[in-house]
Amino acid sequence: MIPIGDDNSGRRGFPVVTLLLVALNVLVFLWQQAQGPQGFERAVQAFGTIPYEISHGTDIGAPGPAPIYLTLFTSMFMHANWMHLGGNMLFLWIFGDNLEDRMGSGKYVVFYLLCGLAADFAQIILSPEGHVPGIGASGAIAGVLGGYLLLFPGATVRTMGRYGVNEVPAWMMLGFWILTQVLSGMAQWGGQEQGGVAYAAHVGGFITGLVLVKLFAPGGATAPRRIAV
Repeated sequence: MIPIGDDNSGRRGFPVVTLLLVALNVLVFLWQQAQGPQGFERAVQAFGTIPYEISHGTDIGAPGPAPIYLTLFTSMFMHANWMHLGGNMLFLWIFGDNLEDRMGSGKYVVFYLLCGLAADFAQIILSPEGHVPGIGASGAIAGVLGGYLLLFPGATVRTMGRYGVNEVPAWMMLGFWILTQVLSGMAQWGGQEQGGVAYAAHVGGFITGLVLVKLFAPGGATAPRRIAV
């Protein structure tokens, strides 16, 4: 199921921070592209989160920010390709605006970054000696999904699938998503270093979102509403 929209009928303002996050991710990726193939790879090595660098406090790749721990933040705004960027930004735009509206812009930024950091550390704990750089906003966005699940479990989400466009409750869409992340990541949880998708980061970010959301957005879940189409 690919989400293509959700219920925004209760949103009170324009999601400025969510839009800025999307724009920043796009701009950083355009900068990566402008470096050329070799420069692109150097940028990933320099600004991506390499578990070994964080666990040992030393820079082993291309020269990056100092201290090396800043890569925990810079990696959140880098992506491997257009599909990686597009998928992440789609999820952020659909689910982030409601969370921003409920939390307020300032709290939403802090929540987003904390979920991203937790996702990074989940991957580092899984493979502290790993040399593969981690990049992408998906860990932070996974936290947004976890928060959305608790605050808007009955919200209607429009999804695109094999049989066209369908409307499903958020708990079903997001429950399916996190289940696929857990099952897909089982092979990585033996501690082996692998490239590709950082499933541990997704799960870590999602759980962090579940845990933190009530601190940033007190109150109960929003009653379900239907989308006007």
